[in-house]
Amino acid sequence: MVINQLPKTKETLWLRILGKGVVQEQAIDELEALPTEHPSRFEILELLRSLRAILELSQDLEQEDRDLIMRLSAIYEQRLAEATEQGVQQGVQQGIQQGQRLFVEELLKVRFGALDEQLSAIIQPLLALPPEQLTRLLLQLSREELLARFGEQTQ
Repeated sequence: MVINQLPKTKETLWLRILGKGVVQEQAIDELEALPTEHPSRFEILELLRSLRAILELSQDLEQEDRDLIMRLSAIYEQRLAEATEQGVQQGVQQGIQQGQRLFVEELLKVRFGALDEQLSAIIQPLLALPPEQLTRLLLQLSREELLARFGEQTQ
């Protein structure tokens, strides 16, 4: 079977990208249209990155290959930007969680003098609360009340 005769399915997308002309352009359009989280999208983009690198090393490129490199570069740059944004969002979320944990730890230390094993064990259940409720409970409840209420969730 020739590449231009392949059915237009996600399973044949990678092969059709290796085709020429209209078949290749349509396949690249399909790749760009795939949702960011689609499992095939990442795999195909990594293969395209390798193909782009190989093509860039070639001395005698035809105009069609130069056009392909430009198009693949744009797609790969978009993928890189998406990955960077996702990494930044994950980093921000981790930073927020670490900050909340530090806040709870410090507040428990200030209120009760030290952060012992019992108090450490209730930090995770406390972090599951909405911030307003968490702050109110940390300021109002005694050590015994906190342990009675949240110590049960850790066992």
